[in-house]
Amino acid sequence: MKKQQGFTLIELMIVVAVIGVLSAIAIPQYQKYVAKSEAASALATISALKTNIETSIAEVGQFPKLKATAAGDNNLGVPIVTAGTIAFTPKTTDQSDGSVIFKFTKGSSSSLLGAGTITLLRDLVGNWECKTSFGTADDSSLIPNNCTFAG
Repeated sequence: MKKQQGFTLIELMIVVAVIGVLSAIAIPQYQKYVAKSEAASALATISALKTNIETSIAEVGQFPKLKATAAGDNNLGVPIVTAGTIAFTPKTTDQSDGSVIFKFTKGSSSSLLGAGTITLLRDLVGNWECKTSFGTADDSSLIPNNCTFAG
């Protein structure tokens, strides 16, 4: 009688097949998780600027202007971001309404986000609204809470 030493080829093939099936399910879910966390981080970054924008509006009387930047801005406390750029866009001249836009950069952020944007819109009254340009109206799994798909 001989003792069995090692695994048979069939046993190894079964293990490889199980690992393949698990990774086929896990990798897309992980990519979606990373994209969702990047979107939530971008929203948190620009949401933190609302206080500084409100202070600027109170002092100057109009929505601040800032071109797209990845290097930060000391006056408004815009942080350095690597996943995209942040821009301030006044809606009307000499008014307090406008938007803060976080635009994702392809290659620096998840491929599921593409070159999408998260936009915080401020109206003349001071109400803020969040819109996104990634995801779809049917699949809102990437869109952060309290944001809506704008198209």
